[in-house]
Amino acid sequence: MKRHGGLTQVELAGVTGLSPATVSNIVKELVATGALHATPSTSSGRRALRVTLPHGLGLVAGVHVAPRHLRVALSDLNATVLAERHMPLARDHRADAELDKTALLVMDMVEAVESSMDEVLSVGLAVAAPVDRRTGMTARGGILRGWDGVPLGDSLSRRLDKPVQVDNSANLAALAEHRSGAARGRSTVVTLDVGNGIGAGLILDGHLFRGHHGVAGEFGHTPVLPHGPVCRCGARGCLEAVAGAPAVLEGVRDAVGTLKLADLVLRAMAGDDRCIRAIADAGRAIGTAAVGLCNLLDPERLVVTGEFARAGELLLGPLRHALESSLIVDTDGTPDVVQGQLGEKAAVTGALAMAIEAVDVTQPR
Repeated sequence: MKRHGGLTQVELAGVTGLSPATVSNIVKELVATGALHATPSTSSGRRALRVTLPHGLGLVAGVHVAPRHLRVALSDLNATVLAERHMPLARDHRADAELDKTALLVMDMVEAVESSMDEVLSVGLAVAAPVDRRTGMTARGGILRGWDGVPLGDSLSRRLDKPVQVDNSANLAALAEHRSGAARGRSTVVTLDVGNGIGAGLILDGHLFRGHHGVAGEFGHTPVLPHGPVCRCGARGCLEAVAGAPAVLEGVRDAVGTLKLADLVLRAMAGDDRCIRAIADAGRAIGTAAVGLCNLLDPERLVVTGEFARAGELLLGPLRHALESSLIVDTDGTPDVVQGQLGEKAAVTGALAMAIEAVDVTQPR
């Protein structure tokens, strides 16, 4: 129930592999103890029993820190979002000030839904940088400036007096798309989170793959142009330094002036040839780099999410063409290339899912 949210008993039988009779007996027992809640419903025109976690079990918070924005969401354990806040961040934002701000936002949101911090059981934190799961710190300096050397989960946990789980935002976007978005029902999926940075979340055999240290999927730091532009990681010629939003915007500045990524996408969709070419060039570069990733992992679907994904086929078309033209497999084996369904909320949705998974609903509060 924590993984899928509300389901009918028939759906529960399908996802667990148990017989409908066994599911019915288990549900009756758990409803009797208060661990589950069941209400009459309909499914495909037939009467059904919809099963959820009780709404009174508690709340979780999800936080997404990106280079230029902060998003915070509050949900119950059924992943029903009760409140959400979004605000821009200064270019030079630092962990201490933003974690203070995050803690205040969470407390304000809890009060706004007429609850208390006693009801908050767990917090998920998504950051736009690789996270070393051994230390809870960013794994490479310079990726998210102002956040290096800080034990992120422990720092936010001290401010809220709640357990905090931390992960890379691309991983959590992939988790969210797999649970409730464009990757739902697929077992092996690569999700590319494309915006200011370029990250990859890897779903392998139905599970999020983080690697030995938790830093798998740093796709944006794949070298693609020897002696190319300096990347924010300090290396030269990374994919991100060529096709990430800052590089693309800098490439069109002389022709169209200083733009934000959202403005570039809007102008391209309105027919601006220079902006269309810039987005297409980025798509081709990302698609070419993704060839090696897809040859290695053989995914059935490639999901593109993040702020750049708003460009739709202007980005996905060239990306798809570059991928298809170089993959080792035949056309029939080429992964689908699709736009993410959760948009700018993918990472915070994944942070909520991670927070829910950390809650032990079998223990009395």
